[in-house]
Amino acid sequence: MKKYLLIILLLVAGTMVQSQVLITLIFGDKLNSDGLEFGLEGGGNWSNISAMETKKFTSRWNLGFYFDIRLKNQWFIYTGVLVKSNFGVSKLSDKDMNTLDAKIYFDNNGNRLEGNYNQKINSFMVPALVRYKLKNYMYVEAGPQFSLMYKSYVQFDTKVDDIDATFKEYNKDKINKIDAGVMAGVGYKLMHRKTGWTLGLKYYYGFVNVFKGISGTNNSSIYLKLEIPIGAGEKAQKKKEEKKMKKEEKKKEKSSGKNN
Repeated sequence: MKKYLLIILLLVAGTMVQSQVLITLIFGDKLNSDGLEFGLEGGGNWSNISAMETKKFTSRWNLGFYFDIRLKNQWFIYTGVLVKSNFGVSKLSDKDMNTLDAKIYFDNNGNRLEGNYNQKINSFMVPALVRYKLKNYMYVEAGPQFSLMYKSYVQFDTKVDDIDATFKEYNKDKINKIDAGVMAGVGYKLMHRKTGWTLGLKYYYGFVNVFKGISGTNNSSIYLKLEIPIGAGEKAQKKKEEKKMKKEEKKKEKSSGKNN
């Protein structure tokens, strides 16, 4: 399992590096300027679906990239794409399974297998948040988020003869592909500088029914995230070197003027 997880992480990292290179070529020196910050967003989220009998949150991790774009003064637009992100709910009850018309597993003797049933929904998520940055390095943000579902399944985790087993029943056709809702959050800039990381907490509530024909089934999720600027450190170092060179040039000009 650890080997597969490492492979997945390497593939995701490779994809993100390629995305970074492409975005850098498009935007050039505008990246991580005074008006634009680009970087990676990663963290975890705890999701639930309303109108289900189970109230258990499912926890997953997220990964994507972001743009923090200055509008005016302390007002910004925060957007990007979470390319590895999830919705869902854990420990579905028998009533939930019947509602979803999902399969309950039995052994060859007709005995029900013990384990947990979880609804998992993989989506691309795009926030479009208005962010206000306070002078104490904190921020508040709010706005819409849109999601595109690309994979969905009921996962059953069990143990058979001391062997862990996982079964997936895909139900993409029973779930609305597009989700939209509102998001609000707060955050804090660590290390208090342009190259510093940002720690944030945000909450999302969806307005679209998750399951087709089942009203009241709305996504909700709590996110704990870390924003990591890319290239900002190199640009800051470059500016320092340029300032240093300018100072040295001025000193040379002054010294040459005195000699003359």
